[in-house]
Amino acid sequence: MYGTERVAAVILAGGQGRRMGGADKGLMDYRGRPLVEWVLDTLAPQVGELLISANRNLDRYARYGRRVLPDVLPDFPGPLAGVLAALDAVDTDWLLVVPCDTPHLPADLALRLLAAAQCHDVPLAVAADDAQVHHTCFIMRTSQRENLAAFLARGERAVRRWQAGLASVNVRFDAAAFTNFNRPDDLRASPD
Repeated sequence: MYGTERVAAVILAGGQGRRMGGADKGLMDYRGRPLVEWVLDTLAPQVGELLISANRNLDRYARYGRRVLPDVLPDFPGPLAGVLAALDAVDTDWLLVVPCDTPHLPADLALRLLAAAQCHDVPLAVAADDAQVHHTCFIMRTSQRENLAAFLARGERAVRRWQAGLASVNVRFDAAAFTNFNRPDDLRASPD
């Protein structure tokens, strides 16, 4: 086993923000800071390289000093397009994937997901809690790039469907770590 220095991470901020009224979710304010800042601060000490997948406001995201990757596929084909762009950009063994709208991610997310994947000798570990699996929060071997590209080339988009085709392990965390914000009211109603 080795540490998380051989892990890159991508924050998925490339969606259309339909449930946010078309707003760029990663740039929505939460407790005085954009959502993406919360995720950046949590992940930066956990990985060797950190990237942002975005299709709008590229200059604003670039101000965070990270590489910003637009989708290489047209028409906003979903989160996996951002994952594919990241796989094409990194030179690591593992890629950690998280959405931009989860500001309370665990400080040991990368380490625990990586340890589980290595312990079970599988190319994918997915975060979960006692009630549900958090399919857009996972670590994967970068060697699965061709598998993902083929899946997308078939017109498939669903993250959980792609994950179902790989040997994987779910890793249990506290559910509060994956509270996410999909609508403007979620940001206003969030507990302190």
